[in-house]
Amino acid sequence: MAGTQQRWYARLELGFEAPGDGRTVLAHRLHKGPLRVQKALYPEGPEVCHALILHPPAGIAGGDELTLQVTVGEGAKALITTPGAGKWYRSNGPLARQTLDFEVAAGGVLEWLPQESIVFDRVKGHTETRVRLAGDAVFIGLDLLCLGRTASGERFTEGSLRLASRIERDGKLIWSEQGLIEGGSRLLESPVGLCGQPVTGTLLVASESIDASLLAACREIRPTVGEGAVTRLPGLLVARYLGPSGEPARAWFVALWAALRPALAGRAASVPRIWHT
Repeated sequence: MAGTQQRWYARLELGFEAPGDGRTVLAHRLHKGPLRVQKALYPEGPEVCHALILHPPAGIAGGDELTLQVTVGEGAKALITTPGAGKWYRSNGPLARQTLDFEVAAGGVLEWLPQESIVFDRVKGHTETRVRLAGDAVFIGLDLLCLGRTASGERFTEGSLRLASRIERDGKLIWSEQGLIEGGSRLLESPVGLCGQPVTGTLLVASESIDASLLAACREIRPTVGEGAVTRLPGLLVARYLGPSGEPARAWFVALWAALRPALAGRAASVPRIWHT
């Protein structure tokens, strides 16, 4: 039973730096508890450092507290992902917390592209993402949620997951959002809510270089299944998905990423190999 498992308090700090020779290196890493990073990987060459975040318990249970803190130095480029779907396990009462704390210096690029998170019925969780950008730093972040283990017929009928995200550039707030998804609530079925769909996702792209032509290109890309929409705000692009399955959701977000990355990060999209295993 997930609710009776040992509670984990885990923290992982990562620091990426560009030493000035065209490389990005993982210059700092510090962990406490079962949250680790595999060695630095360079499938695109030395300019972009890929890091794979490992959480051996495989999910977040009631009472767990996980913190990931990432700093990207001036001119450094980092892509962080996960080896498989994350899991928010059901809880018998204690709250589970996840905190993502990201800071990117001028000229830096941080791509936070985890695989989807499966939210079990009767979960009790809180996830918060904080992003601080300097100058022309670029942030690309994905959050994809599957409510209930739909493959086994489970629906999200009880529990709650609270979400918060915040992005600042040079100390000025450019994005702030808070939400609460409650199992069995009217929001899940409402046409102004999730319309009965178990999968929802958001792609946030913070850059000063998002123009009307890039927005138009993204709007030409449509999901094969489900619904997607793209909005441009000052210095920010927001893409939302709603549908029945995680696979078409991820395919749509990857297609958007492929359209955005050359213009904003100066490189063609290179899908992490772990996504195919």
